[in-house]
Amino acid sequence: MSMIPAGFTPLFRSSPFLDLLGPIYNQRTDSGLVIGLRAEEKHCNARGQVHGGVLSSLADVALGYNSAFAQEPPTPIVTSSLSIDYAGTAKLGDWISIETDVQKVGKSLAFANCYFVVESVRIARASAVFSVITR
Repeated sequence: MSMIPAGFTPLFRSSPFLDLLGPIYNQRTDSGLVIGLRAEEKHCNARGQVHGGVLSSLADVALGYNSAFAQEPPTPIVTSSLSIDYAGTAKLGDWISIETDVQKVGKSLAFANCYFVVESVRIARASAVFSVITR
């Protein structure tokens, strides 16, 4: 159950909240940063499915990190809006990967979409708008 797919390493940046949520993994690809998580008991609801709040938190991480690090130097951003649609479920032991598409990082706003995948099946999609913090 604790097997982590090849190419994934512990998330390169964390926080007290992400430490509590994780362990979270990442893999750098040509299209960006793929975020991954192995579903543990602490991630599940009473039905043994990964809680929607866990997926929502992971969406914020995947969308935010990919948007912030889409340019060099990284763009400081904060989440303004996050929307998620659940089309399936993940259960205890599943490997969840989140692939992100950054649509645009502008001077005041950034936009991104992501998909959650379990065993080649999309189980959720999310999108976010971020406010760019001016220095």
